[in-house]
Amino acid sequence: MKMVIGGAYQGKLAYARNTWKDAGEFLDGALCGWEDLKDCAGISHFEAFIRRGLKDGLPVRSLPEYLKKENPDVIIVCREVGCGIVPMDAFEREYRETVGRVCTELAAMSEEVHRVLCGVGTVIKG
Repeated sequence: MKMVIGGAYQGKLAYARNTWKDAGEFLDGALCGWEDLKDCAGISHFEAFIRRGLKDGLPVRSLPEYLKKENPDVIIVCREVGCGIVPMDAFEREYRETVGRVCTELAAMSEEVHRVLCGVGTVIKG
């Protein structure tokens, strides 16, 4: 498993595609379903996948173990959502915390983690 993290509009997906040129197709987490995660090469907008899962009442906290079992070679591209002012809305706080906890587990499982800022990637693990 590999991860690419960074802020919004920092070039994370382009960086991932360039770094792993032969990886294959990246699915959009805002659109794909749970079963799609089993055979995709990569998933972008992973934070959007978590948001949709929370709204639909899916067990998104189990995503790290699910991916480890079903697709251990997946490349996950996720926006950092834990910076800035803590939201007043309860759902937004839960979403923010869930993304952080899921990504922390995924990073621990990943062989590589890259952080992208202004299109420039830095390997922070691996």
